[in-house]
Amino acid sequence: MDILKDKKVLLGVTGGIAAYKACELARLFRKAGAQVRAVMTPAACEFVTPLTLSALTGHETALEMFGSSGNIDHIELARWADLLVIAPATANTLAKIAHGIADNLLTSIALATTSPKLVAPAMNCAMYANQATGENLRILEARGVHIVGPDTGYQACGETGAGRMSEPDAIFRRAAEILLVPQQSHRMVVTAGPTEEMIDPVRCITNLSSGRMGYALAQAAAIMGWKVTLISGPVAIPEPVAVEVVRVRTAAEMMDAAWSAAKSAECFIGCAAVSDYRPQTVAPQKIKKSSGENLKLVLTENPDIVRTVAALDDLFTVGFAAETDNVLAYAREKLKSKGLDMIVANDVSGSETGFNSTDNAATVIVADGSEVAFDRMSKELLAQEIISIINGRIGASGSEEGI
Repeated sequence: MDILKDKKVLLGVTGGIAAYKACELARLFRKAGAQVRAVMTPAACEFVTPLTLSALTGHETALEMFGSSGNIDHIELARWADLLVIAPATANTLAKIAHGIADNLLTSIALATTSPKLVAPAMNCAMYANQATGENLRILEARGVHIVGPDTGYQACGETGAGRMSEPDAIFRRAAEILLVPQQSHRMVVTAGPTEEMIDPVRCITNLSSGRMGYALAQAAAIMGWKVTLISGPVAIPEPVAVEVVRVRTAAEMMDAAWSAAKSAECFIGCAAVSDYRPQTVAPQKIKKSSGENLKLVLTENPDIVRTVAALDDLFTVGFAAETDNVLAYAREKLKSKGLDMIVANDVSGSETGFNSTDNAATVIVADGSEVAFDRMSKELLAQEIISIINGRIGASGSEEGI
């Protein structure tokens, strides 16, 4: 998913050994759909070649204050960027930015830009622990500069301590959070993944849901400007960016989290595969196998999260009907019986569009009787389609409108 489509990221690289990680960071920004340009300090060129970053960004790496084009590069690039990311940010560069020194192209851009700035400190642990560095970081933070890291660990100098640059993925996620600040006041709550109902300390009742569809919905909503809370059961996929994630395990925990979050939301999407039942009692110790005897579990019904939340006033509620047969008939019945505004019906009987698959096919059914069918596509693309339909149904004030 191009979560940073049309965003403009200016990547500043300074003279530290961690400069090689800037190459991976540039790749992550490009992969997310962002436009990326790089600017390097003279010292940075001792660690990574400008040609490398030019190849990765698709633009000539900026090095000199006055480029060959005749433009004043530090002003042009300062105006161009939606976000200035400096990674690595050495102690020297942090000190210059904190005190308004503009003695190279990058520090001049940092002084001239009105766009948000994100710095990833990287230096020897003794330099990071120095009082001057701490004061400079506090100055920058007080001015609204975003800071990610540093991490603690083994350093190129052979010492171990705080000062390692954060990994590119962590820097990318922080940058995306800054770039995807919600553009509207609407709040959406999405549930995703399976729940687990314990039988004993090591066994549980669960299902094969991967959480991919719910995570894709949360990410698509964040990209489209929603403030999103994702309530997730146990999954093994990366968290979406610019989304508040609440981790739960059981249906009861998901119910509590969903009810609490939905009361201040305009839209709720129940995409989680919630267990309908849980063991009436949970064994305090692991249940031992008894030869020749069957194990009997007494199950009790879990709360219906979507039905409960749908009773809230002024909340556009969307459910999912993951079925293996009579998909549309069961979905229409659920839409009515649970009091939903919209339901997404999908067939999970096959391996191509079922649980744990990367693709999905679905029919969106609205309470007014309108239906839209989507053939097989990636869950990310389907999520964008679903959120677009929801946006068409919810006006700027959060009230329901027709398409």
